[in-house]
Amino acid sequence: MKKLITTLGPYRADQLGMILPHEHIFVDLSPIEEENWKAAKTQDVVEKMSPELVRAKKTGVTALVECTPVGVGRRADIVRAVSEDAGVPVVVPTGIYREPWIPQWAHNAPLERIQDWMTAELNGEIEESGVRAGWIKLSAGDQGLTKTETKILRAAARAGKTTGALIGSHTIKGSVVKDQIRIIQEEGYSPDRFLWIHTQAEEDFTLHLEIAQQGAWIEYDSIGNQETPDGYFLDRISRVVDAGYGRQLLLSHDRGWYDPSQPGGGEAKPYTYLSDTFLPALEETGLGEKTISALTQENPFRAFAR
Repeated sequence: MKKLITTLGPYRADQLGMILPHEHIFVDLSPIEEENWKAAKTQDVVEKMSPELVRAKKTGVTALVECTPVGVGRRADIVRAVSEDAGVPVVVPTGIYREPWIPQWAHNAPLERIQDWMTAELNGEIEESGVRAGWIKLSAGDQGLTKTETKILRAAARAGKTTGALIGSHTIKGSVVKDQIRIIQEEGYSPDRFLWIHTQAEEDFTLHLEIAQQGAWIEYDSIGNQETPDGYFLDRISRVVDAGYGRQLLLSHDRGWYDPSQPGGGEAKPYTYLSDTFLPALEETGLGEKTISALTQENPFRAFAR
């Protein structure tokens, strides 16, 4: 039986409801050399972010996927503490971000070492945190994969093949996603275990459908953020569902988060817009309750469970 691997242990589908598939609790967006994430104090993060998870839980959110990988301040120990305080299970990734946030050890390491490291975190725990990695989070440059990004992707495909873990990538251009899927297939893994994060950033909607047609997951994950109006998402969601790819679509905010490079961790943004504002608007477009439930509950569980 497939289960969602979280900070609070494994969960079956019947134990969960709404799942937010792309959020952040803790992320360090400063230059990688500064390493502000190392000095962060757990209690400071708990005090700022636990209330946000509690607010989300009150709107029906039952689990959240943390999308911070190595390179931008992953702290599984801190995420676990916030999760335990709020009583909300969180799925934490293994994986490495894109250049220039790739640590030097990953540039130097052979592919096999990166593969073994990911596999160990997916089967065991992350850095003695007591947290088992639930999935693999990567990224790619806007103009195409670099040599090291390609190596990391191949390592992820091999680790995914042995564990069944989802590979999700922060990728802006659909043309780069096509390259990523090709590489994953070369390594013997399936496109249906790949998630195109930030699909909404690609202006060419035909590429959204082309990637979905290959079997991959697509994700609209800046819902409620000012740069993209709700109308854009309402239109794209309806068109994806009408094209027959609703079972491969995920919805989220890409919100949070405590940033240790900012005074006081910066300003936290709530995880409640989807529940409070967007889903009622989506229902008004004519999408039935069953479809909305699939988009927010069934789909994210099927994507991330293993």
